[in-house]
Formats: sequence, structure tokens, C-alpha cells
Amino acid sequence: MKIAIVKLSAMGDIIHAMVALQYMKQADPSLEIDWIVEEVFTSILEGNPHIDNILPVNLKAIKKNKKAFFSQLKLVKEYAKNNYDLVIDAQGLIKSAITAKFLAKNRVGFSKNSIREGIASYLYSQKIDIAYDANTIDRNAKVMSQPLGFDITQEMILNKEPFLFYTQDKVLDTYLSKEKKNIIFVIGSTWESRNYPKEKFAEISNGLEENILIVWGSEDERSRAEWIAKHSEFATVLPKINLNALKATIGKSDLLIGNDTGPTHMAWGLNIPSITIFGPTPVNRVYETPINKVIKSSSKVDHYKLNKNDFSIRDIDPSEILVMAKELLHV
Repeated sequence: MKIAIVKLSAMGDIIHAMVALQYMKQADPSLEIDWIVEEVFTSILEGNPHIDNILPVNLKAIKKNKKAFFSQLKLVKEYAKNNYDLVIDAQGLIKSAITAKFLAKNRVGFSKNSIREGIASYLYSQKIDIAYDANTIDRNAKVMSQPLGFDITQEMILNKEPFLFYTQDKVLDTYLSKEKKNIIFVIGSTWESRNYPKEKFAEISNGLEENILIVWGSEDERSRAEWIAKHSEFATVLPKINLNALKATIGKSDLLIGNDTGPTHMAWGLNIPSITIFGPTPVNRVYETPINKVIKSSSKVDHYKLNKNDFSIRDIDPSEILVMAKELLHV
């Protein structure tokens, strides 16, 4: 059976869906699985033995250039020549549903009341019901397993095998310490209100007194990283790295502390201890495990209407994170 999974973006959403792959292959080892993804995220999927083909698209280009629609449509139609028996839209957006429509006739996706863009459900031949405010990982697991006639349980997810893979990066290995614990700081995110203050990251760094490595993806994040390093002798700003190198660095670390954003969720996919700091976003985007913890501000979150002006993350006491971090370092 040939399956195409449509999960275009973003990084964290892709990671949260990937956990289902190992169980899909366990249920039916003969499955051939292709994954349609925005080209900027292809390296997240690279190396996963359960994916047969990674098929990139650039639908984001359409926003800047409407003519790009035709080139992308042509590309998707070319992918459709693979003759898929089933297409699973694990995204639940109009653009992902349209992509699925051009890939094959047999299409599965979320029901109208299970997604934000409910109109997308009219393009599916089979619809999966699960509450929109249910755990994000459970939602992905259900839409990817139920069409194949089996269930992925919470226990299975908690006992997952690591599913992110990377090639070695000897340059970055030089930043790792053999004497101290290696701790990754992920200090940026897509919204300013999701960013824990740099002053408090510096306080955590000074409290841990371990080898702190700060990753960054934009010039603004780089500036914040350099500020933290200037105010903590234990912190080092890593050079700009690609997604493979990011996976490799996190995969060799002892702990990751970061905002609710894609690179932070890599730790969960790699079975690396982590603390995810939440402000205006819901904690049920992740699974808490004995080694993957969350800390949430006191604000209440409406799943249906996230408040980008909720800056309550700034009120989280760094001492709470320090206590949690020290416990994880000695698990």
C-alpha cells in the first residue's frame, strides 16, 4: 500500500506527527510512505527509515508570487503519478487539503469540527473526529493510524523510539564539554510573547554552572544570545547551523531548555531531556514524560484564539526552571 502524508509545516508540527511513523510500519511493514513537506523543512525528515520519499513543495512562495501556484500545482500533479492508494492530510488547512486532492482520490483528514479551517474537510473522502483542543500529538496519531485500522495509544507514544536522525558534525563537537553537562538553550520563537526573557536565561545559566550552548536562527536571536553569553561565563553562542547540525547538537546534549518552538520539540523526538517554557500557547501541544517537562505561566489559554499579547511567560521564576533542570540532570 502506497501512502502520501501531507504535513507541510511548521517544524514542531512535523515532529509531533512523525512519532506515528514507527507504529504505522509496525502495523504493516509493507507500507510505502512518502511525505509532502515545505522544502525548508525537508531535513527534519531526512534519515528517518520509515519514510520512503521526501517530496518537497514551496507553497509559501505563492504568497509572494501568485504565479508560483501553477509551478507548484504542476509539481504536485507530478507526485500524483506515484499512484497513491491513500493520502493522509495531517495538517488540516485549506492549502494542505487542496494538495491532497490533487494527489489521489482516496483522502483522509480531520472532520469539520476538528480543525480551524473547517472547509478543508469537504475535500476528504474519509473524516476523522477528534477535539480541536485535544493533545496535538494524539491528534496527529489518530489521523495517521485510524485510516489504517489500528490505534496509537498514549502508552505507545510515551515508550516511543527516537525518530529524528542526523549525520555527524565534527565542528560542533568541539563545543561539547567532557567535564560539564551540555545544555542547549533555545531562546527564540515566532512570537515575541513566546520568548522567555534573556535576563532570566542568563540567570539560569549562572545557576547551573554547566556548559551552556545557545542556538539561534535570526539576527535578533543572535543578539539576544550574545547578551546572555556576555552576562554568563558559562554560556557560549553557537555559530549559525543548519537543521541537521541542530539535530546532531541536541542529540548529544544532556538537557535542552527552550521556548515552545520547533527546535525545542526536537529534544522530545530525540529522547533527550527537556524543559519547554510556555506562555500564550497550550501545554498540551507536547507530552510530559519523566525526562520531558513543561513549565507554564499562570495565564489561561483559549485553544481557539491564542493571544499574541499574552506576555505572562515573563513572570515565570527562573528558580523554578533551575530546580527542574537540576533534577533532570541527575535522573
